[in-house]
Amino acid sequence: MKRIGRGRIVLWEGASLWAFDVPRAPDVRHGTKAHAHHALQFTFSVGGAFAFRIGSETIEGPAVLIAPDVPHVYLAEGRNVILFVEPESRPGAMLLRDLAGRPFMRPDLATFEDLAADLTCIWDELRPDDATLASIGRALCERLADRDDGVPVVDPRIARVIERLRDDPDLRVTARAAAGIACLSESRFSHLFVDQIGLPFRTYMLWRRLSSAVDRMASGASLTNAAHEAGFADSAHFSRTFLRMFGIPASVLLMI
Repeated sequence: MKRIGRGRIVLWEGASLWAFDVPRAPDVRHGTKAHAHHALQFTFSVGGAFAFRIGSETIEGPAVLIAPDVPHVYLAEGRNVILFVEPESRPGAMLLRDLAGRPFMRPDLATFEDLAADLTCIWDELRPDDATLASIGRALCERLADRDDGVPVVDPRIARVIERLRDDPDLRVTARAAAGIACLSESRFSHLFVDQIGLPFRTYMLWRRLSSAVDRMASGASLTNAAHEAGFADSAHFSRTFLRMFGIPASVLLMI
């Protein structure tokens, strides 16, 4: 994707909302490289068009939910919105239950059409503030995961570690320190973390640092400053990680 038109990114605990107006071109859809990431990805059209390539299959919009860690290519044009939801959150647990092990599903756009319409304000002349967009995003999460049927989120010991990470702006907690927070040996913690979260602790921390850097860039920080403040060794490390997890260069964040 060579360039992204006007858009917004807003993050809150456990989720983020990304909205882009990708320039239209005759018979062309801008596409990412194949990539995979920790979050569930719910994408829907607000006047644009998109498709995903998952393996040999092409899945068209207007609304698609993709499971965590599923490699995919994203092709888009016009106005589309992406909601990333962390699977260890309560909404994430509900969405994983709905997916039932499938790599993707197509939710009914009519279920949240009013909220999708609300998000067109992103491209108004008087752009809404982040709090307004986050409020709509939270409502969208609640609408998608509209029940609580006792689905467990994570083991309380792992939940305690994740809560501590949310209070650590430097994101430099080691696996040994995290095991201490969980009151487990490091080896037992490592196995339990993968079982509960689906990722090794080190990979999960990389995801958290990536999210932190995106948040800083969305707030106006430069790529270099965002990378250092989020705990990356340098901007090149951040850029490589962003490309691997999102399929586009991190520099596109400077263009929205």
